[in-house]
Order: sequence, then structure tokens, then C-alpha cells
Amino acid sequence: MTVMDRLREMMKEEGTLHVALIDPDKQTPEEAADIARRMLDAGSNAVFIGGSTGVTNENLTSTTIAIKEATGLPVILFPGTPNALSKELDAVLFMSMMNSTDVNWIMGAQVYAAPILRQLGVETIPMGYVIVEPGMKVGEVGKADPIKRDDIKRAVAYAMACEMMGMSLVYFEAGSGAPTPVPPEMIRAIKSSISIPLIIGGGIRTPEAAAAAREAGADIVVTGTLLEQCHDDSKLKAVVAAARGVPQ
Repeated sequence: MTVMDRLREMMKEEGTLHVALIDPDKQTPEEAADIARRMLDAGSNAVFIGGSTGVTNENLTSTTIAIKEATGLPVILFPGTPNALSKELDAVLFMSMMNSTDVNWIMGAQVYAAPILRQLGVETIPMGYVIVEPGMKVGEVGKADPIKRDDIKRAVAYAMACEMMGMSLVYFEAGSGAPTPVPPEMIRAIKSSISIPLIIGGGIRTPEAAAAAREAGADIVVTGTLLEQCHDDSKLKAVVAAARGVPQ
């Protein structure tokens, strides 16, 4: 079973999933494994690994191995650059930043990475990636033209385009550390316009925000900055439970 098939099966059986986003540049592999172990205990379904800057083949590989050994969860690359790839990954989000103003983030980096990924034999999951304001560091690095928070029509059009282009997933991102997440009314409109799974991330730091994303239609809720800043496992469990809609 592919990783994408496994995600689909989990969504079918469990509803909304929670994915922990871990940046290998922010801590040692051992510390990353400890975070992943805590998130497994909290109920996370998978791990995205990656960051906007500072990710190398070395820290990506060592962190991936440590997380897999510690948790057994699927470890999926959330790429920030085509220069950091590893055969140890379970899969790669082969994504296009749809609203970048730089063609390199739309298709250039993907062309560079494709032969390498084929040689490594790593599963690729086609994904449309759309930045919503404020966008934060990822919007800056990716030279995005962020969707305004009240421009639901444009958000829906991007989501439809992702599906029509054959993407397996679409990810709407407010940016790591964003003061506010993607608005629920935008999530609701996007979800009603597409049939592929919808991922929501950025700025989700409370059970209320996680529940709002799930209730609006998110198929996968991602938290990243929270994991780095929160050392209260009860809070982490509350956010994951709210994202998945399960009792604590």
C-alpha cells in the first residue's frame, strides 16, 4: 500500500487526520524523535518533515531515520528546496506553489528534483500548495502572491485548478507562526468545490482553531510551530483531539 493510499484509508476510517510538521533544522534528530514520539502519543497520524530554510540532505536523513525508528509513523517530506532529498523518506509531497510569482516554485524546482526522486525510488504525492495571507516566511521565500483572507472566490478557483490538474492533495497555508489561521468560511467554500483531500495549516495553536478547521471541512490539519514552542503534553493532546474530532 502506498503512503497516499494509507492516508486515504485513514481518512475514510477515522475522518479528519492530524499531521505533525517537524523542521529538521530546528533541533537534533534525537530531539525531533522525542517530539514525534509525543505527537504519536497525542494521536497524530503522520509526520511532515521540512522547513523553508536550513534543511540539508544530512539533517533530513538523520531526522527521518530517528522519527521512523521512534514512532513507525509515515514520514513525508514537505519540501522547501529540491536540494535536500533522502531515500529514507516514506514519501515526498511533490508540490507546486500555485500562487508563487516565481516560476521556479511552480515548476522549476520540480523538474530539477524529478530525476533524483525517480533514482531514489521515493513515492511522490502530487499536491497543489496555496499561500493565504499573511503567508509568513514560506510566502516570502516562495515569492507568493498571497490570497487575501476575504477573497474566497480566488481561493476556490485555485483549489479547483489543483484538482483539474490532477493533484492528489491541495494544501492551503497561512504560514508557520501565522497570527491567524486560514478562515473557516474559506475552508468551507474550498471543501465544497473539490473532491480531493484538503490540508489546512499555519497558525493553528489552540483546540478551538483546530476544531474550526475540521468542522469547516479540512481533511488533514497540520501543526508545526506549536510543537516547537509547547512543552505541555496535555495541550498538544487537546489540539490533536480537536483536529481529529475524537475524545481526549
